[in-house]
Amino acid sequence: MAIAVPTKTRADGQLSALAGEFFVAAELLKRGLQTSVTFGNAKAIDLLAHNPAIDHTFAVQVKALRKTNYFLISQDRVKAGHIYVFVLLNKPGEAVRYFIVPGSVLASEAGRFGKDFEHPTLPGIHPKRLQEFAEAWHYFDKVPRQAKVEL
Repeated sequence: MAIAVPTKTRADGQLSALAGEFFVAAELLKRGLQTSVTFGNAKAIDLLAHNPAIDHTFAVQVKALRKTNYFLISQDRVKAGHIYVFVLLNKPGEAVRYFIVPGSVLASEAGRFGKDFEHPTLPGIHPKRLQEFAEAWHYFDKVPRQAKVEL
């Protein structure tokens, strides 16, 4: 008689994405930014975050992973006027990790993020390439040079 071995269930990508958006929204709200989740109503924008201190609204794209792997993102789809927040959710009980990168940096300095960012079929960025952007919430404290929000 064969013993059934339970198979590992794969984490639902939509759940990971939504969890990442809510974690980022909570962090922005904690920092005093008026933040709303778009729930897919704004194509290519996950959050809108308004900083009343500088009277500027940021378009935010969130990329979330449950564990360390490559964040799938294509350089040719990066919007220079957006801010990208890469989120490592980790296991329950472990701290969530955030890497905040201006779209202008992603768009103009591709080599900085490794050769995989420019991969022709499956482009992505490994978290080790994002270390200098860990917890870089200060990007939400000043109006970027490219202040035009691209929707």
